[in-house]
Amino acid sequence: MTENMVVEAARMTPSDIFNASVASSAIGAAWEAGALDELADHDKLDIAEFAERQDLDPSAVEGMFQALASVRIVQRSAGMVFPDVNFAEVFRAKAFYHWLSRGSAALFADMPAVLRNENRTGQFYRRDSSAIAVACRDINANFFDPVFHGVVDKLEFTKIADLGCGSGERIISVLRGNPDTTGLGIDIAEGALSVAEEAVRESGFDDRISFILDDATAPAPHAEFADVDLLTSFLMGHDLWPRDNCVASLRRLRAAFPNVRRFLLGDTARTTTIPDSEIPVFTLGFEVAHRMMGVYLPTLQEWRGVFEEGGWRLVAEHRVETPADSVIFELEPLAS
Repeated sequence: MTENMVVEAARMTPSDIFNASVASSAIGAAWEAGALDELADHDKLDIAEFAERQDLDPSAVEGMFQALASVRIVQRSAGMVFPDVNFAEVFRAKAFYHWLSRGSAALFADMPAVLRNENRTGQFYRRDSSAIAVACRDINANFFDPVFHGVVDKLEFTKIADLGCGSGERIISVLRGNPDTTGLGIDIAEGALSVAEEAVRESGFDDRISFILDDATAPAPHAEFADVDLLTSFLMGHDLWPRDNCVASLRRLRAAFPNVRRFLLGDTARTTTIPDSEIPVFTLGFEVAHRMMGVYLPTLQEWRGVFEEGGWRLVAEHRVETPADSVIFELEPLAS
């Protein structure tokens, strides 16, 4: 391939960029409506029949599939829809688009206002915590959980507490494989806890899992913390930062959970070596969103520099393939 051919292949036209933006919202909608799962299971979908069965407007559904077809996620033919060349990869990453188009839509829509210093006081941005919890559940299941369960299967514990538990799926998945354990979820978002409580009811683990509405970065003392021996936190560790706050939070967690034997901290760090034109899926949205919100994202190297000062020893790093620069830090408490 010549240099000119490489440049041409990398070039996106204004219509490419615009159509991809519309398709991004359509991916989130198609997943929420059940269309992506149906295509993944059956390799075809009748648009009119699907719209009637799901009580959806048929013209609007046609428009959703038109948006997906514009970027070759699906093909449309004679009222039918079929997976196209980009379907499999997009299906695996579908929660990233849901995170963007549903959970973070208001934040990006308000970007012009969020940029202005005069507006950056108090709670100056909007996000949908319930939608983000749903997206993070799928992100965890597809990318973090295979690594996470490989670590957990080697540990001995009786009670797990999940900081920023979101949808509660992590605790549920752990209890499925450990019948003698109990779980505790802590989250500051009532919307996320509503999702989690419903998931627990559906799982039948009501008698083994409970939840606490609290700030996972600085939880108040709770009697339920005393017998926790496995602590986990995923996709919210960056909320502990900047550095001084992170060290203080790690110390508070060390004191709040006196009998913890392992702390599994999984998060996505700020990338430092990826060129702007080569940023992979999710990474750009994740990093730009946190810049807009004024939340500091540490690098992997910065993470490594806070653990001992915060009262924890880094036992191992378990790398996660996607998103970029994602890792599960395996920590144990330092002797008091």
